[in-house]
Amino acid sequence: MSTEPPPGSGGQPPEDDPFKKQPPPGEGAGSPYDRPSGGGEQPPPYGGGQPPPPGGPYGGGPYDGGEYPADPLAGMPPLADSGMRTLARLIDMVLVGVVVWLITWGFDVDEYQVNAERVDVGNRVTQSVIAAVLYMAYDTIMIARWGQTLGKKWLNMRVAHLDDGATPSAQTSLIRAAVLWIPFAFCCACIWTAICGGWSFFDKPYKQGLHDKAAKTVVVSTG
Repeated sequence: MSTEPPPGSGGQPPEDDPFKKQPPPGEGAGSPYDRPSGGGEQPPPYGGGQPPPPGGPYGGGPYDGGEYPADPLAGMPPLADSGMRTLARLIDMVLVGVVVWLITWGFDVDEYQVNAERVDVGNRVTQSVIAAVLYMAYDTIMIARWGQTLGKKWLNMRVAHLDDGATPSAQTSLIRAAVLWIPFAFCCACIWTAICGGWSFFDKPYKQGLHDKAAKTVVVSTG
């Protein structure tokens, strides 16, 4: 499958980022939720003067009758299914895990060196460092350049800034990767992965994992 980057990709998303959400037709370049400069009341984001459905299109708390919220997801694709996100993450873990194993095997770095007197865990630390660096580099580079890891690309989803739908910057991608992979590599791989990624199954209204919350990102469908 082609890994040709979409037009305008790069470490810092350009202004013409094709993934950036667009205003509704006829609204021009500005946000439909901006207040008029003359100080008038903010126009409702839902047509006909009717209040939005409870919790908006992705659930959440009931509408309280106050000021209409500016939905960050307006103009963006639907949120990705949490089950598909989990499958994409497993694909990425296997792909990078194979590389980690090959490198540690090539340099004769085993998890433990055992003799009659002690268990040497020094190689365990080395292996964890290699794993953390490779997993973080993979996630950071792929997300910052294309908005997708291979797992997400194959399963038709991508990562987007919550505020504007754009491809995350390198800094944002690094924060997201660090929250996900540093605990995974050094202390509690299975438990942390289940908690961090599994959070999206219960989070409302944006289906964010803990790494998404740290980076202010969401995962949306491209299919």
